[in-house]
Amino acid sequence: MSSEIKQVSGTGIPLRGNDIDTDRIIPARFLKCVTFDGLGEQAFADDRQQLNGEHPFDLPQYQGANILVVNGNFGCGSSREHAPQALLKWGIQAVVGESFAEIFFGNCLANGVPCVTADRATVEALQAQLEADPQAATKVDVENLTVHCGNWSGSVSLGEGARQALIRGTWDSCGQLVASEADIAATAQNLPYLAWA
Repeated sequence: MSSEIKQVSGTGIPLRGNDIDTDRIIPARFLKCVTFDGLGEQAFADDRQQLNGEHPFDLPQYQGANILVVNGNFGCGSSREHAPQALLKWGIQAVVGESFAEIFFGNCLANGVPCVTADRATVEALQAQLEADPQAATKVDVENLTVHCGNWSGSVSLGEGARQALIRGTWDSCGQLVASEADIAATAQNLPYLAWA
C-alpha cells in the first residue's frame, strides 16, 4: 500500500524545552482557517516572534528539515488538530521526543507522522548532534525502532499498534477506502436496505 511509512529520512531540527503545548505550536488566532493550507508558516508564530529570528524554525541551517526532535510532554494542552497539521505543512514528517501528549500523538498518527520516543539521554544526544551538524543525514526507522544522525544512532520506542499501522499503511483510513473501492461497491450491492431509498 502506498501509505506505508517504514522510515523517514532527511535532516533534523532540535527544539529544546518540556511541556510545549499546542497553543505554542499553533496559536489560537490561526484556528479560524477553513483549510489547513498556510498553517505551516504560522507554526510557533509567537515563540518565533519573541525569539526575534533565533527560533530553530527561523534559523537558516534548519530550513527544509523534516524530522523534529523535542523533549518531554510535547503537544500537551488543547486537543487541536491544527497543531500536527501546522508541523506537517511546515515540512515535518516525523517527531522524536521523550514523551507526547496522547491526543497530539493520535492526531499525528492520523496524519501519518510517526512520533517515536526515546529516553532523555538519547533525545539530548540527538539534539546535540543536530546542533553541531544541522545538515547531518538523519533517519527515523519505524520498522527497526532506531534513529540515525550522521554516524550516531540510538534506539526509539513506538507502541506496536501504531508501529504496525504506519508500516502497513493502515493509518490512512481515506487511502484504505479508495484502495477498496471495488470491494465497497460489491458489498453495497448486496445490502438490501440500500434498495429501500
